[in-house]
Amino acid sequence: SCPDFFQWIHHDLAPWRASGGISRAALEEAREFAAFRVAIIGGQLYAELYYQCVQSRAMFTLWGLLLLLERFPAGAVPDVEFMFNCMDRPHFRRSRYKSRAPPPLLAYCGSRDTVDIAFPDWSFWGWAEVRIGAWGEEASSIFHGSEETRWENRRPRAHWKGNPHVGAQVRTDLLACNKTDKRDFGADIYVQNWIAESQQGFKNSKLSDQCRHRYKLYAEGHAWSVSFKYIMACGSTTLIVQPDYHDFFMRGLLPLHHYWPIDRQDMCSSIDHAVKWGNSHPKEAEAIGSHAQEFLRKDLSMDRVYEYMLHLLREYAKLQRFKPRVPEGAQLLCKSAVTCIAEAEQLEFLKRTETSNSQTSPCSMPPANDDYIRRFKAQESENFRAARELRRSSVERLVVGNKNKLTASSVNGEKKKKIGKKSHRS
Repeated sequence: SCPDFFQWIHHDLAPWRASGGISRAALEEAREFAAFRVAIIGGQLYAELYYQCVQSRAMFTLWGLLLLLERFPAGAVPDVEFMFNCMDRPHFRRSRYKSRAPPPLLAYCGSRDTVDIAFPDWSFWGWAEVRIGAWGEEASSIFHGSEETRWENRRPRAHWKGNPHVGAQVRTDLLACNKTDKRDFGADIYVQNWIAESQQGFKNSKLSDQCRHRYKLYAEGHAWSVSFKYIMACGSTTLIVQPDYHDFFMRGLLPLHHYWPIDRQDMCSSIDHAVKWGNSHPKEAEAIGSHAQEFLRKDLSMDRVYEYMLHLLREYAKLQRFKPRVPEGAQLLCKSAVTCIAEAEQLEFLKRTETSNSQTSPCSMPPANDDYIRRFKAQESENFRAARELRRSSVERLVVGNKNKLTASSVNGEKKKKIGKKSHRS
């Protein structure tokens, strides 16, 4: 059967299931905020473009959909019509649609406060502009790189390397957690200069070479960041700074089992505690990294990514109250049409992701189970509480220890005074 986190497909589509389905009017309402519309009819893909996405996001997303159609037998993907938001952040606020169904809009991420439907992002098929390959090959490379240095032999500190200049306060704040002459929170923070890297051929940005720390930090960018899966793949203990957004698979992860949560409001000291806790509990900390890596191997292979796409579109199609049609101005897309317009470096990455038909049936999608979602949220909350309690007890021990040191110092001082007085009298 499918991984448990596939249940979130039902959860994400719940607003339309509760309102009786997706209407043509609701679909058209989403157009204003969509980069493109996709219609899959009779196994053929049509796309109507509305605005230019950042870099090659649209190209690689549409390429992924073409590979999906190629991967499964004819008819596996139903006739479906949907709008896609290729910006960083989801758009439709949940609070605005309490009395009616929201416009359906697929996006690269979602949040607790929005109803955009999370879908695999373009980087699963490659990110040509920064020379990152498709997830299948990058994951294999990082897994291999992680085996070069055992967890206990890695640098016993937290590592983050990225671009802080993306309009994200959390990344700006993270810079303050770097080591200085006066303080050390156990973190090594590096600023990634993509312009300089591109000029040097990205030789310092190989992801498989960045598995040399026991702890790896994840901090959101303008919204979610595609870097998350690469960070987790190292098998280091992932420290996640409290996020606002999630991609399609993040909701399959539990704090203290797959990652260690970091308090955004007290970030530096929270990182410091996580590193110290891990170094004093190495088996437990290493296990967290191992659980995360195993999740990626088992539940986030490209087979699973395609299956998630397939089941999401199938469940979405069941809710359509209209007959999908070819939009006016839409273009019929095939792989040769995409490769024809791709630039040389884009074409290189597209070619590396070509896939053959699936030799096995897709995983079995279970029916909606609201109880699973409730149990997951309850376990997540309990694990967050446990993490806070671990930090609180650690702080209390530190305070008590400092008080004891102060008391001992005072006593020693008094003894010295008495000894001094006695010596003077003698």
